[in-house]
Amino acid sequence: MHKIEDLKIWDKAITLAKSIYQIVNELPSEERYGLISQIKRCAISIPSNIAEGAGRNLQKEFTHFLSIANGSAYELQTQLILIIELQLIPEEKIKPLLEKVSEIQKMNYGFQRSIKESQY
Repeated sequence: MHKIEDLKIWDKAITLAKSIYQIVNELPSEERYGLISQIKRCAISIPSNIAEGAGRNLQKEFTHFLSIANGSAYELQTQLILIIELQLIPEEKIKPLLEKVSEIQKMNYGFQRSIKESQY
């Protein structure tokens, strides 16, 4: 088991989720049950899956939940790109969030790799 407060990836994912919650307030209200709901769920899913994996007894299980978190990160990335493409929020406001998502994706791959290597 890992202490989540010590995991940089979890901390960055929490920070990203808070940023997402702030930026979605700029989306049109008609997106409340569509894009807003979906993007919030993805943003929450990333740190939540990291935390769930950290609480598991086996490293293999942790890797599995990191994989799920990474899937949510890619889903979030897609939704942020869609926000830009639909011109719902200016690109300059979304780009920093995309950079944070990319950083978390890279950290996740590296973390998974280090866990797998430590098993052998």
